Amino acid sequence: MEIKPEREGKTNAIIAYFTFFGTLIAYILNMDKQNPFASFHIRQALGLNLLFVVLGYVMGYFDTWFITLPFYIFISILWIYGFITMLQEKYTEVPLVGKFFQRWFTFIK
Repeated sequence: MEIKPEREGKTNAIIAYFTFFGTLIAYILNMDKQNPFASFHIRQALGLNLLFVVLGYVMGYFDTWFITLPFYIFISILWIYGFITMLQEKYTEVPLVGKFFQRWFTFIK
């Protein structure tokens, strides 16, 4: 019986979605076998984490929940979407920014 790459790389993909350090740990763990499913979701998670930091820095200058709340909702929806598609073992990019993450982080193999 052959194990699908999606099933084999799922653990690393799950680790990647939990904080920036989880993404780094998943990247290091994936360096040996270089599972394509894990690599795909590590790129997505890295992009989401960096997007959170960059946009969070910009949003920090606004002292109103009318501006920062939509930011947190936006990031949360993208994260949940990416996490659910990973659990379903799909290669689906997060909306709006996922294709950029795949293009920018090609060093993750």
